[in-house]
Amino acid sequence: MTFETTDLFEARTGGYYNYRVPGIVTAPDGTLLVYCDARKGKGGDWDPIDIHLRRSLDGGKTWEPAQVVVDHAQFEQGGINNFVLIPDRVSGEVHALFCCNYESLYAMKSTDSGQTFTPPVEITSVFDAFRAEYNWKAGATGPGHGIQLRSGRLIVPVWLSTGEGHGGHRPSIVSVIYSDDHGANWQRGDIIVRHDEMVINPSETVPVELSDGRVLFNIRNESPQLRRLISISPNGIDQWSAPVFDDALLEPQCMGSILRLKHTDDAILFANPDNLEQTLPGLWQRAYDRKNLTLKLSQDDCQTWVASKVIEVGPSGYSDLAEADDGSVVCVYERGFVTGMADTQYITVARFDPGWIAHSQDE
Repeated sequence: MTFETTDLFEARTGGYYNYRVPGIVTAPDGTLLVYCDARKGKGGDWDPIDIHLRRSLDGGKTWEPAQVVVDHAQFEQGGINNFVLIPDRVSGEVHALFCCNYESLYAMKSTDSGQTFTPPVEITSVFDAFRAEYNWKAGATGPGHGIQLRSGRLIVPVWLSTGEGHGGHRPSIVSVIYSDDHGANWQRGDIIVRHDEMVINPSETVPVELSDGRVLFNIRNESPQLRRLISISPNGIDQWSAPVFDDALLEPQCMGSILRLKHTDDAILFANPDNLEQTLPGLWQRAYDRKNLTLKLSQDDCQTWVASKVIEVGPSGYSDLAEADDGSVVCVYERGFVTGMADTQYITVARFDPGWIAHSQDE
């Protein structure tokens, strides 16, 4: 199958300044769901933000028109942040978590693969359970997607901040919330990593279940090592290992994405902007510039990364990964910019066979 891309959302259209922070999941019936922030104002994190969603019934070849799944106007606090979907293969539902103004947490679900959702229910008490240990002022789920473990447990990474730093998101910690009853109730897990002298501002985290059932968190951070941070738990909620930096995964201070493939034995994919050692004529060469979105392949539970392929050479930022029922991989990502790096021009999906990553860059 050839590598193909489709632009799903474009800045300055539909009454929105831009579209950012995409996510993607495969619903239990095989429907692909892509969702993202639809940002008004000037496209900032604290601007009025709605959540838009598009569905594909044919594995990402074609897409239904966009629908508004969360309208910020129904909330007094302000914009919607960090919308996360979690498919539940046991119940057949798709669960949704999201934050409002980085201070309140809501849950809802779909029983028809994203066509409709139940009214949001506030569950901020899950975040409040951290206050005795960490007096947070801002917090958020994900972004990207959550996962369901083989046990049926639903897992969603979260970050929390006391809010003194830039943008109200720093300094920060990373933890997890989970449900063992198919989203009826959510609970907090242990704090995994805190901002300190060794690890600077850990935040947006992506989860994956390893072949032996352990759960690995791959964590964004602002540490001078410029590498992604890794911690592993036997159950996804506690007993987390001491975080270590993965020397093979560049950290450009940007959300990444991770996915275990169902149709390819022992294969895990990771994607994020990776430009530290690239020579790209006409483009900046700073590690923090969001470009050169790169897909990497591990066949040993993220211990090593044996193949690498560039999805987008130019400006490219946040991404998320899903596997279609036919075994193809679909990556949704921010592509291009209008006025600057955080002013995304398109939300794009790339669709390809898993074998594409193993081919040489010149083919």
